[in-house]
Amino acid sequence: MSTVETARADGAAAEYRPSRTLTYATEFQRQWRRRRTQLALGFMMLLPVVLLIAFELGSGDDDGRNGRGQFSQLVDVAVAGGLNFALFTVFVSASFLLVVVVALFHGDTVASEASWGSLRYLLAVPVPRARLLGIKLAVALSYSALAIVLLTGTALALGTLRYGWHPLQSGIAAEVPAGEGVLRLLSIAGYLGLTLLVVAGLAFLLSVLTDAPLGAVGGAVLLYIVSSILDQITALGTLRNLLPTHFSQAYLGLLTTPMQFDDVIKGAISAISYAAIFWGLAFWRFSRKDVVS
Repeated sequence: MSTVETARADGAAAEYRPSRTLTYATEFQRQWRRRRTQLALGFMMLLPVVLLIAFELGSGDDDGRNGRGQFSQLVDVAVAGGLNFALFTVFVSASFLLVVVVALFHGDTVASEASWGSLRYLLAVPVPRARLLGIKLAVALSYSALAIVLLTGTALALGTLRYGWHPLQSGIAAEVPAGEGVLRLLSIAGYLGLTLLVVAGLAFLLSVLTDAPLGAVGGAVLLYIVSSILDQITALGTLRNLLPTHFSQAYLGLLTTPMQFDDVIKGAISAISYAAIFWGLAFWRFSRKDVVS
């Protein structure tokens, strides 16, 4: 059969299969071999160890705790059991550490390829642009979810070994039986994963717009911090509801009895909406971008 006869109507060779050019497993392994991935995931498992040592070395002095609100209450019960220790670990990581890790996985994925000069070679395989971006996004989301799972699971395991298996105490509501406490802890971790989609979308968009990985990661973290600061300005009134970080701590409603889902639902819708917009812009821009590096 001649070359003309084996060509498809769209001009591609008959044997060409876009789905074989870059698979999820291939990209997952590529990212796994990167040192930043190993260090980020390793630190997720190291942090609970550091916190456990800090509590063991602590003097037990309560000076300075008064006036810190919900944070102080969670500190007070952090060593009341494995569930409480895991809850405290997630709480102290949510506002910055997890933000940085998620921004790292998403902001570095495309920009790093461009800075190394390997992006154009991936596209020359040829890998369809939409597929390339989709696979990279799926892998970045997977590693972000894995980071949250490792952090929560390690904290729960270490806390249970050290402090035992006891009902969950939040300090803001009645204690919750251990079995139900596990479900609430998983719900909180899942909600945090949803709210961090805002960071994932923004970092991914910046990764497409720039060839500087640190710029994409730092820009996403900076804008998230700015949104958090603006959310503290009560003079903005109802405009704060539009900020992507306004419902970032709505997971505290999952600790009350009965649980409060109103802000959780609003926060989930807000995060998914912002992420969808950012991802849509990223795909639109990348499909029209002149890749020269």
